[in-house]
Amino acid sequence: MLTQIEKQQFRGLLFRHLDGIVMAPAAFALHEKKVLSYLLKNKTVFLKEITEQFNANEGYLNAALRLLCSYGWLVQKIDNENDIIEYELSDSSEIAFNHVHHYEDVVKLLKYSEQFHQRKFELEPFLALIKIFEKFKNNYGLTISNDEKTQIIQQQILDHIEGHIVGPTTVRLGMSGMFHKYFMDAPFRPEEFHRDVESFGKLLDMFSYLGWFDEKNGTYQFTEKGLFYAKRASAYGVTVSYTPMFRKLDEMIFGDPEILRTRDQLETEIHVDRATNVWGSGGAHAVYFNAIDEIIVKLFNQPIDKQPKGILDMGCGNGAFLQHIFDVIDQQTARGKLLDEYPLFIVGADYNQIALKIAKENLINADIWAKVIFGDVGKPDVLAEKLKKDYDIDLIDLLNVRTFLDHNRPWRPPETSNPSRASQSTGAFVYRGKRINNNLIEDSLVEHFLEWAPYIKKFGLLMMELHTLPPLVTAA
Repeated sequence: MLTQIEKQQFRGLLFRHLDGIVMAPAAFALHEKKVLSYLLKNKTVFLKEITEQFNANEGYLNAALRLLCSYGWLVQKIDNENDIIEYELSDSSEIAFNHVHHYEDVVKLLKYSEQFHQRKFELEPFLALIKIFEKFKNNYGLTISNDEKTQIIQQQILDHIEGHIVGPTTVRLGMSGMFHKYFMDAPFRPEEFHRDVESFGKLLDMFSYLGWFDEKNGTYQFTEKGLFYAKRASAYGVTVSYTPMFRKLDEMIFGDPEILRTRDQLETEIHVDRATNVWGSGGAHAVYFNAIDEIIVKLFNQPIDKQPKGILDMGCGNGAFLQHIFDVIDQQTARGKLLDEYPLFIVGADYNQIALKIAKENLINADIWAKVIFGDVGKPDVLAEKLKKDYDIDLIDLLNVRTFLDHNRPWRPPETSNPSRASQSTGAFVYRGKRINNNLIEDSLVEHFLEWAPYIKKFGLLMMELHTLPPLVTAA
């Protein structure tokens, strides 16, 4: 049984793994283009100045620099009122920047793996991973410093590299069934899971070195540490799903900012592996679903004439949230006993065709009758019109729910702004390479919710969201 301290330590390492999947390609791109050297030389620079100096795309450059600030490797000074951003060295900058070159191998693997399938184990990238792991076992040649600050940064770098070793592999294992109870509850041999016994055995040895498995006479058994991470495999999913974007960060910052842009919703996305994203988000977000149960139960225990006619999940992903809500209503509310007389209209809407396909399959398999349709969270009027025209359903009669969606809506500049208000946000927001002023971000958000207001005034909007944190908080 793991102690609370051990759980905190393992959870902290998991987050550093995720950090590293993003940090390595971003920081290494800045290193390769000599941006970090420029910062060390000049000590304090305005974003506008460094953008012009390196002919960079301001929005993506700002995002990359802010990422360094989130680790305390740089300090951001932002004046939203005058739209001025400045970066200056911290007391960790020189130490961190002098260690960034150690990311080179994992960044090269990131790019090399582009020619192979995102979710399959293939020999060539695996052999490259093994070489990286052998270097990792020797701390990448680092002599761990006696200086506390240097030691902390060295460990951060190594944890980030470990994230590239562990993250994508854990996702592939999770999506292919490795973390089934069959393997988690009893010892097993490599041939029980994979036809390439030799390579899979090496992979298990790698994870055994990290403390995830105990090996004895050719059999492997999950340790408590391994079970901790196996049960949280989906936590890696969303970050890993953006691997196609991370391998292009150098081009996005210093080249074509629209290299990953698709022109319409029917075109296959190339900035994200959507199937992995849906898998990861469905699993990782499940922990939050229970938080809304009390609200759902209270609403659907009301007199029937005061209840919504159904549920609409905008950005339904794999349908897991809809399935959860339906089960809660069915099993825990008065409405659940009246579904034959007062059926619940379940609507899943999403912008992505792959997500719609997966949601439809999952809801059918769960024996839930649902309408799964295309929808854009930024265009509620269009959605309302489609529901009325195709299904004679009024959007206002449904409980609108969504999870982690509004922050990622397609950008539209606000039609009006509030010049008397200056944003307090430190966020870095980008549209096709161009930096978006934080005041405009907030003005746009206000207009976005005003567009939804006519459709949520009856039953409200039930949502879970993400938010950014100031770099000073995350770096502390």
